[in-house]
Amino acid sequence: IPAMRGDLVSRPVGEVMREAEALVASGVKELLVISQDTSAYGVDVKYRTGFWAGRPLRTRMKELCAALGSLRTSEGEQVWVRLHYVYPYPHVDEVIELMAEGGVLPYIDVPFQHASPRILKLMKRPASGESNLERIRAWRRICPELTIRSTFIAGFPGETAEEFQQLLDFIEESELDRVGCFAYSPVEGAAANALPDALPQAEREARQARFMQLQSRVSARRLKARVGSVQQVLIDRSEEH
Repeated sequence: IPAMRGDLVSRPVGEVMREAEALVASGVKELLVISQDTSAYGVDVKYRTGFWAGRPLRTRMKELCAALGSLRTSEGEQVWVRLHYVYPYPHVDEVIELMAEGGVLPYIDVPFQHASPRILKLMKRPASGESNLERIRAWRRICPELTIRSTFIAGFPGETAEEFQQLLDFIEESELDRVGCFAYSPVEGAAANALPDALPQAEREARQARFMQLQSRVSARRLKARVGSVQQVLIDRSEEH
């Protein structure tokens, strides 16, 4: 919806819905909503009202998710709607409520990136580690079935041993379901290249490895809690072995 690069530009809500309808009509059973900041959908157009299927529809995240969640396959099954790159702004709580009601899949991809307020500020990322923890707990109170995926960066320029430990503590406390972690690497043209106190590559990679070792234990703990339950799944393909 908003573009992946440059200024956030929201696609017309009717256009998004017509594309989604065409995908479902072709046999698609799962829709992935992906943008640079899905939670900012409609901000640039002041949440103006568009039209879909002859009725008004606001250019806003919750309204879009509700409309996508109303789509059905040719067999009458609800289409899975999976949300990516959602920042933890307060209004996202409304979408979590929609998940709790069965409107969309209880899954959200939130690029937290780090837990240290100072590092997050250097990354030019919103929120802080503590407020993010509070929001995660609030989301799980609203929707206990919620699955949270995220990505992080270890070894950002200037990251102290204490700040890295803060990140590990966040991972332990937040109990995110699925997580990826990148060792920081310079990107051409990035402002972070000019930051002082860059860490050696070996240290960046060592921190990434420590992070993923911890997260693998957290993920295993989360999955173990589902043992004995019945889960609905989508099968991409079947193969003989």
